[in-house]
Amino acid sequence: MLKRSHLIAIAASILTFPALADGMMVKAEVVKVDKPAGKMTLKHGPIKNLDMDSMTMVFRVADPSMLDKVKAGDKIEFEADRVNGAITVTKIGKAH
Repeated sequence: MLKRSHLIAIAASILTFPALADGMMVKAEVVKVDKPAGKMTLKHGPIKNLDMDSMTMVFRVADPSMLDKVKAGDKIEFEADRVNGAITVTKIGKAH
């Protein structure tokens, strides 16, 4: 059984995880949005968690509604990961 102090430590780490996740946000410019294909083309900075350099490439999106929030020319921040073998945008927001 976990001691109360262990439960508090676990809860604290869970609560701070979103702050750590922001460190994975990548700045990008939207080049193209292809809603029928569920994809977007981004000119992006390095994606550290995927060991990827800056480039322009096409990404799938985890949720097609993400494409309703952006248009070509928008400056954004995003997170990407491998989902079922495909590099996929998992989180998106306006650049700060």
